[in-house]
Amino acid sequence: MPVAPEHVDVFVSGEDGVCEYRIPALIVTNRGTLVAVCDARVDRPGDAPNNIDLVMKRSFDGGRTWTPLQLIRRYPGDEAACDPCALVDRDTGAIWVFYDYAVPAPDHRERRILKLHATKSADDGETWSDPIDLAAQLKDPTWQAIYAGPGMGIQMRNGRLAVPVYSRQSDSEVSSCHVIYSDDRGRTWQIGEGVGSQVNEAQIVELTDGSLMINMRGTDQRLCRSVAISRDGGESWSEPRHDATLIEPHCQASFIRYTEQQDDEGISRLLFANCASTRARVNGTVRLSYDEGRTWPVARTIYAGQFAYCCLTVLPDGTIGLLYERDNYAALTFAGFTLDWLTDGKDTLSG
Repeated sequence: MPVAPEHVDVFVSGEDGVCEYRIPALIVTNRGTLVAVCDARVDRPGDAPNNIDLVMKRSFDGGRTWTPLQLIRRYPGDEAACDPCALVDRDTGAIWVFYDYAVPAPDHRERRILKLHATKSADDGETWSDPIDLAAQLKDPTWQAIYAGPGMGIQMRNGRLAVPVYSRQSDSEVSSCHVIYSDDRGRTWQIGEGVGSQVNEAQIVELTDGSLMINMRGTDQRLCRSVAISRDGGESWSEPRHDATLIEPHCQASFIRYTEQQDDEGISRLLFANCASTRARVNGTVRLSYDEGRTWPVARTIYAGQFAYCCLTVLPDGTIGLLYERDNYAALTFAGFTLDWLTDGKDTLSG
């Protein structure tokens, strides 16, 4: 019989002198280490401008136990390092974390000034580089800002590093999603065309034909996800469509590839997780697609209570990992579960 997942609190609000933890990013390194990154909202809840540090913990046993809190980036006062989006370069082992660097605006015309920054680790998360200001080379001057994912980026099969971001027009609520990409191990980055006008907080997956699918949070009244396809690695996009199956209450979601058609099993599986509700951030649900995200025949609740931002990953043994916000941001909790649990025994990894 499939075994229900264990839920392990990783970041608990009020611990380590931090008022609230939010915005999870979760990756597995080449060494098999789980790295969990999030906002540490030190003095009070709420988005930037606020005193927000970028912090992490690691697990060397598949998420059962976690290391003490480690600081990645700290700025003074109400300057913030927030909204992480993590990525592993499988060729070099480097870990990248992209994040928003936000400072209070000097006048009342804007609430904050925000720049897209990145940092990387070459030693499995032990140490981190100085921040890299990507906004200077990527931001269109007509935009108010460019924002990180949040969640995770991917490395495409051709080696391209691809990271979801979104832009917001100045003096407007219009926002579009983009992919920033690098073909030289992150030495330089470029940004693709925008997709959509009432979307933000996207995640991307490479499909079996080498195209990218982007899955985006909506800001309109449809209360479902929007998706689009890029056939040139994120440089341009098809017209977005709404996926009525993937309902949401306007919240971030996670979207990853689980298995490839090219692997030993020959089965394509995509995973999607979010708060599957149109009324509130509740009913944390994981879904499974066998046809490259066209349909989602499997859906299983993993946490029925208050559930908000989340991030999926895949462990070396095929276990699915999920780091999620629960119970009005009381904690970021890790759940590890198997394919046979998700499908109630109807599907399992071979061997």
